Amino acid sequence: MQLNQTLLFFFSALGAFNGLCLGIYFLAFAKPKHIASRFLGLLLLMMSVRIGKSVFFYFKPDLSFIYLQIGLSACFFIGPFLYFYIKSIVQPQSDIRNYWKYHILALLTIIVIVGYLYPFETNVELWRPYIIDGIYLQWFFYIIISGWVFRKGLKKLFDQPRNLNSQDIWLLSILFGNLAIWAAYFFTSYTYYIVGALTFSFLFYTLMMLVFLNKKKNIYLFVPNQKYADKRISNTEANLLIERLNYLMKEDEPFRDANIKSSDLAKKLQISVHQLSQLLNDNMGKSFPVYINEHRIEKAQQMIASHTNITLETIGYECGFNSKSTFYTTFKKLTGTTPAKFKEKLEGSYL
Repeated sequence: MQLNQTLLFFFSALGAFNGLCLGIYFLAFAKPKHIASRFLGLLLLMMSVRIGKSVFFYFKPDLSFIYLQIGLSACFFIGPFLYFYIKSIVQPQSDIRNYWKYHILALLTIIVIVGYLYPFETNVELWRPYIIDGIYLQWFFYIIISGWVFRKGLKKLFDQPRNLNSQDIWLLSILFGNLAIWAAYFFTSYTYYIVGALTFSFLFYTLMMLVFLNKKKNIYLFVPNQKYADKRISNTEANLLIERLNYLMKEDEPFRDANIKSSDLAKKLQISVHQLSQLLNDNMGKSFPVYINEHRIEKAQQMIASHTNITLETIGYECGFNSKSTFYTTFKKLTGTTPAKFKEKLEGSYL
């Protein structure tokens, strides 16, 4: 083997070997122990098996078909474990613990039956391209739904990148890293087959550098912060609190106070600020400022529609905005139009 081929083998196989070791570590030894660690370990194991198959096949094209089939079968589980890992971090109180085994068992049944009835060795024309393309499309589907689960992090990336924390960056790296490796394999006809393995090695060591350079040394980089994970509000309690919150916002209209803080609203509900934050973010899917502004704009629309002679600027102040510009900007952001155009449209409908 020539020097350049030796180096190519070394760098492409290095990521797979270390990914395998790290996968075993997260699966069996990582602390704090959490189901997310198992999903991360299984994700790394499946990815490493797939990458390892690519490396050996590239340098040994006559590799037995059984190894090719094992590698592709492992690829069938990369997407699902990516989804389970991200969901276990983002939604630690979901019922994922109860159903993930059934989900994987169903997928395992499918790949075993297909592999048994149509083994790669005697059905090459079926595997290439139909079954292989199906595996890659399934992987892509799970990348998409993983992105949907982590949509808040994606939105933060594009709208408020400075607010990304270490775990957000880690999850985004895992998500986009999967997408990059998937693309390297799916579009292999336009690239060299070994590109997928090299991409994994590059991303693997980039992510490890990210972990190493994390100055905060946050042990909860890979798993949800267990300090708060066990204090999540149950669905039943959340529904009751939402009813109380809606009643409070309708009757007392605390949002009309321009200086209202989350602590003020939490005190009125007789819950902690942390519980209010959980209720809004986890159960209602919105932040405190967004929730308050939604009620302010709703009130402003009601006042504009009431045919009063109050100016729009005064309505803004009455609804809790501390400046005309903030009122106009928020109104347009939430309704898609300005207060003036909203008023003109209402007046036109009365003619």
